[in-house]
Amino acid sequence: MPDRNNRGNNSDQDGPTMEAVLAEAERKMGQSIEAMRRDISTLRTGRATPALIEDLSVDYYGSPTPLKQIASISAPDARAIMVQPWDRQALRDIERSLTQSEMGFNPSNDGNVITVPIPPLTQERRREMVRLLKRKAEDSKVAVRNVRREGVDSLRKMERDKSISQDENRRSQDNLQKTTDAHIKAIDEVAATKEAEIMEV
Repeated sequence: MPDRNNRGNNSDQDGPTMEAVLAEAERKMGQSIEAMRRDISTLRTGRATPALIEDLSVDYYGSPTPLKQIASISAPDARAIMVQPWDRQALRDIERSLTQSEMGFNPSNDGNVITVPIPPLTQERRREMVRLLKRKAEDSKVAVRNVRREGVDSLRKMERDKSISQDENRRSQDNLQKTTDAHIKAIDEVAATKEAEIMEV
């Protein structure tokens, strides 16, 4: 949280305003959800999707580069992902990265396009993915609650410093709790959608 001397919205106040504290908390909570969305996009479902491999790091001319920056990636059907490098010289490096990834891919390369078959998930593997998903969702909730705690600390300090009243502090904390509840609910919804995708046969 910023200290009282480095920003301010009111001319008679050199610290953050209540509104600034609440807005910053909402922004950070939103970032936690976005980070979770990105994180779980790489969790395998039964369907082929470009998100599974687009951030895979490829050794491209000696520099680790995300696959999506050097190739077009598509999923023409539910069982395969197609990778078409813009530079044919990169085919071998892309194929190697796919083979060595922890996802256990078995790509085939026809000299022009790499096809990555996506085998169906076993029931046991689906359950593993769901456990991992729940762990990531819980981590996101912890991050959101930590942001709430920071906000509460800032509001209490503002009350101690007499820059807001006790009533204003209480009202702001109520608003902060509502924002927290809304973001926790959003995390649950994102996780439930992803779980349904993972368990879909």
